Amino acid sequence: MAGRLIYLIGPSGSGKDSLLDAAREPLASRGCRIVRRVITRSAEAKGEAAQAVSVEQFSEMQAQGAFALSWSANGLHYGIPNEIDQWLADGHDVLINGSRGHLPQARARYPDLWVVLLSVDQVVLRERLLARGRESAQEVEARLSRNAQFADDLLAAAGPANGASILLLDNSGALEQTVDRLLQRLDREHACA
Repeated sequence: MAGRLIYLIGPSGSGKDSLLDAAREPLASRGCRIVRRVITRSAEAKGEAAQAVSVEQFSEMQAQGAFALSWSANGLHYGIPNEIDQWLADGHDVLINGSRGHLPQARARYPDLWVVLLSVDQVVLRERLLARGRESAQEVEARLSRNAQFADDLLAAAGPANGASILLLDNSGALEQTVDRLLQRLDREHACA
């Protein structure tokens, strides 16, 4: 039986990278694979443990068919290595750090994917984004407004009529609690089992 793609999305600052790091060991012990993205971000940049490449390297990899999924956002290019297709074919569930904007394309390629939408209270998210210091206060406010609208649109589109699988996971509190809730929900869905 083929595995299922678990597509983690959430606003910048919601803690996706922290969740992936914290859940990596318990998920691996269940046979779930977590993918390391390829990003055109310098190796010195803070953030997820991704494979950093130049724009030229990324374009070359993309031309050679190295990615199952790829997209651009916020001036960067992101790629999900095509090895996930073999893992899925081998029956492994695979968790990726996806893109909210690329969800329609991902769903078209992997119709049975399961979306995990990581959310954070707006006050907490504002504090996290400002603490990172990557954006001005005005840019943070614009991002918060876009994030709220995206979550509302996604949840409205995922109503019971279309059968979409979306898990809303709040990461406003302790990371350990979020990991526990993720594992409990995966158990209920018989994912990563």
